[in-house]
Amino acid sequence: MDPMKIGVVGCGNISKQYFRQAARFDLLDITACADLNPDAAQAAADEFGVTAVMGVDDLLAGDEVEAVLNLTIPAAHVPVGLKAIAGGKHVYSEKPLGVDRDDAAQLLDAAKTAGLHVGNAPDTFLGTGQQTARRAIDEGLIGRPLSFTAFMMGSGHESWHPSPEFYYKPGGGPMFDMGPYYLTAIVNLFGPVAQVAGFADIKLPLRTITHGSAENPGPLYGQTIDVETPDHYAGTLITRSGVTGTVVMSFACHHAPYDHKHPITVYGSEGAMKVPDPNGFDAPVLVMRLGDDDWREVACAHPTGYGRAVGLADMAQAIRAGRESRCSGALAWHVLDVMQGFLDSGREHTFVEMSSTFDRPAPMPTDPPPGLLDD
Repeated sequence: MDPMKIGVVGCGNISKQYFRQAARFDLLDITACADLNPDAAQAAADEFGVTAVMGVDDLLAGDEVEAVLNLTIPAAHVPVGLKAIAGGKHVYSEKPLGVDRDDAAQLLDAAKTAGLHVGNAPDTFLGTGQQTARRAIDEGLIGRPLSFTAFMMGSGHESWHPSPEFYYKPGGGPMFDMGPYYLTAIVNLFGPVAQVAGFADIKLPLRTITHGSAENPGPLYGQTIDVETPDHYAGTLITRSGVTGTVVMSFACHHAPYDHKHPITVYGSEGAMKVPDPNGFDAPVLVMRLGDDDWREVACAHPTGYGRAVGLADMAQAIRAGRESRCSGALAWHVLDVMQGFLDSGREHTFVEMSSTFDRPAPMPTDPPPGLLDD
């Protein structure tokens, strides 16, 4: 298969992971990059050997690339994606797909009309940890899955991120920032969600940026942030397959004592399973069946070593092969629908039915096709 020429829009904090990992895939050829800050784009090009540094509009409208990797802030995901599609390019964006359902629907409708593909992060569920968990559940290792708990509880991003303001604006918060990792993992394991209910509110309305230190301050050290979106969610959901789950997503919890390495626990009719952090790729899955005295590690039959950009590589391969990519727009739309459902439920104090569905993506191959991962 011919490599796909990729243009990166947004050369901020997350982009280095994509630049490094994309270099491992034969199908990906990052040939151009752009950022509203030209110095950031030039620095990325210098560090990672990108040929062309361009203006954002020039990259989106020009003929230099076939697909755009959209690494902008959440509020810009749809506007940038729409410009890329108008320029005849496939789009793969960081999560979330959009800041609300109506926002994202524009992107998917435009892509469908143009015959172009929309892919979306996260792709961590393609790693060996989540793939091993799915295979074990599908093969009945803990019997019929009945319920789960999923926790992401921290104090927020202002202590480590150099520019954390957007995490506390609409389209941010713990559900829209970290929820995509957890909910994508959950629906990959159990299929589409049918209904959600929960509470969502602002617990800590004023944040102080402490990235860096008093002696070596970050660029915004000491500045305050007004929190404009809920920073704490507590709710429940039920999948169409009948699995119920408790979900807590918070940027307002100090020293939360849950198992951070295995924040998702699945309870089945024949045992329980600890699923690794869905924000990573290669951590082990643990299981305890009826009669066992302790947790044991589940043998992994999937490749290790994937990182951010595996979803982009899978999309490139899917386009070349004429199949649906695993990190599809339909999957990302459903996850957004669920997240929006939690937000709506918290505001309206009612159960919310999901209007969307999707087909569970095919499991990753245990023996990947040549070029999908070049070690």
